[in-house]
Amino acid sequence: MYFRSIFFEDYQLEEKRVTLGRTITETDFVVHAGHTGDFFPHHMDEEWCKTQPFKHRIAHGTMIFSIGIGLTASEINPEAFSKGYDRLRFVKPVYIGDTIHSEITISEKADAKKPEYGTVTEHVEIKNQHGEVVLVCDHLLLVKKNA
Repeated sequence: MYFRSIFFEDYQLEEKRVTLGRTITETDFVVHAGHTGDFFPHHMDEEWCKTQPFKHRIAHGTMIFSIGIGLTASEINPEAFSKGYDRLRFVKPVYIGDTIHSEITISEKADAKKPEYGTVTEHVEIKNQHGEVVLVCDHLLLVKKNA
């Protein structure tokens, strides 16, 4: 992890970056359930899951969001602030043993309310080892202008 100043003008539409992968483990399920209190059987009861259409325990969507977004944090931009996330969708289930990675594309740029800032939207797709999108969202950034 390192610091790199990227100003509003430096962001290019359609610019893309891809993260390294991360394999989802049993420990991830247990720790996330403990942190959130979400012990629903979809995540914790393998035998019950065998009676369901997905047949195996599925990862918490919030866990995949957290890990997938965490993968994108390989550099710190002191010129930008996260405003949050829009259009978050859990597209496909993730199972223990799946490996996910994130693909980030600059999808929008616009002026902000304050003239010294602009807004940048990073479209984030989290994919599994088969290249299937499992989660999608838009990350909204407030970025200083270089003027």
